[in-house]
Amino acid sequence: MLYRRGVMAALGALAPLSARAQAPAWPTRAIQMIVAFPPGGQADVTARPLASALERVLGQAVPVVNRAGAGGIVGSASVARAAPDGYTSLLALSSLAMLPESERIQGRVPAYTVEQLAPVARITADPTVLVVPANSPWRSIEEFVADAKRRPGAITYGSAGNYSTLHVAMAMLTGAAGIDLLHVPFQGGGPALTALLSGTLDALASGPGPALSHVKEGRLRALASWGRERIPGFEAVPTFIELGYHDVEFYIWTGFFVPVATPAPIQARLREALRGLCEKDEGLRRALDAAGSPIAYQDGEAFERFFREDSARLVRAVQRIGKVD
Repeated sequence: MLYRRGVMAALGALAPLSARAQAPAWPTRAIQMIVAFPPGGQADVTARPLASALERVLGQAVPVVNRAGAGGIVGSASVARAAPDGYTSLLALSSLAMLPESERIQGRVPAYTVEQLAPVARITADPTVLVVPANSPWRSIEEFVADAKRRPGAITYGSAGNYSTLHVAMAMLTGAAGIDLLHVPFQGGGPALTALLSGTLDALASGPGPALSHVKEGRLRALASWGRERIPGFEAVPTFIELGYHDVEFYIWTGFFVPVATPAPIQARLREALRGLCEKDEGLRRALDAAGSPIAYQDGEAFERFFREDSARLVRAVQRIGKVD
């Protein structure tokens, strides 16, 4: 009896090793990182150094694929529908949960739902910042708001599309300040920023990363930010909360997602790789710091809770905007 128990125990100990030996190796080929926006926006600024760092850890190419359209719906939906084999991932913005709700408000069936995607890790979480051309007449948010009240609908602002993060951030401001601005949607934050720099637009709620170099070089002026605290690199720029706009608080975060049915061991491997990079890879940290988008890493239950709570708040904001013609 003792012999039989010993044999069974030995076999039990070997079983996990056998299962691991039979499990398919991953990764064995390139892992696409989809960015649902054109080059130059906040997601793209984060994705490129992150993909480069992941290549070193996983030993496979991680090409960044910009799959823009419908304010982020096209690229996000493509990942939600992708094969759950670990070879397609999404570097998403906080608009991820807002977009399906906007489709419902417009009377359309959403192209995807957040339940189709598994949150692996949050990489960054940046407050948006209100920027205007450096040659504009506004040197403070007080001047900007006063002018907007004098000329309702005359001042234009851009966004990455209807109900995008940049649209919702500005809608929060216009509601709190009691002003009417003219919204001009683009196909992404990058094109909107280009239009601002060319003088086509008057204002933009931008992620700090894409705007930082233009502010430093004197092409843009930052008036205020949507954070609870001032942004590194924008230390002289007040927050809307400081200025008395207590309901104007908004963050653009970037998160790494995969199709929800992706095997747990692959999700765990990705999470382990991302955590190690965000905690220890100085090259990645320097790249994101230089872009004005410092690491704000979360994973596991912490990111799932953050994603759930932030999504609920943003969905409520979209519902307040209502249907957009």
